[in-house]
Amino acid sequence: MGYGRKITGGKYHKFRKKRKFELSGVERKVKLGKVKNKIIRGLGGNKKTVLLSVDIANVTDPTTKKSKKVKITNVVETPANRFLARQNILVKSAIIETELGKAKVTNRPSQDGSVQAVLIK
Repeated sequence: MGYGRKITGGKYHKFRKKRKFELSGVERKVKLGKVKNKIIRGLGGNKKTVLLSVDIANVTDPTTKKSKKVKITNVVETPANRFLARQNILVKSAIIETELGKAKVTNRPSQDGSVQAVLIK
């Protein structure tokens, strides 16, 4: 039998449509470029700042535990998808080239409104 059918051959039917809060949002890809952000209304009227493009990251040095705001020069690699790195798209766990050296993104820039990274030796 085909996908989504009972053993008798009859179809399964959804008992209801998705509610507004169950719908997925628009996928935002944070590109490397001049800082651009957008404020989005969330559940309960809460506001969320999302990034659209950015060229600055808050980089923490794990040895000294000090953070510094530095310029991002390039996206070196992205373990999630190698094509994202080619397009200079920032996602969590992406390796970025900064003025201090290579760093790994530790947050989700598309949902946080900033880029947090940890310096790699």
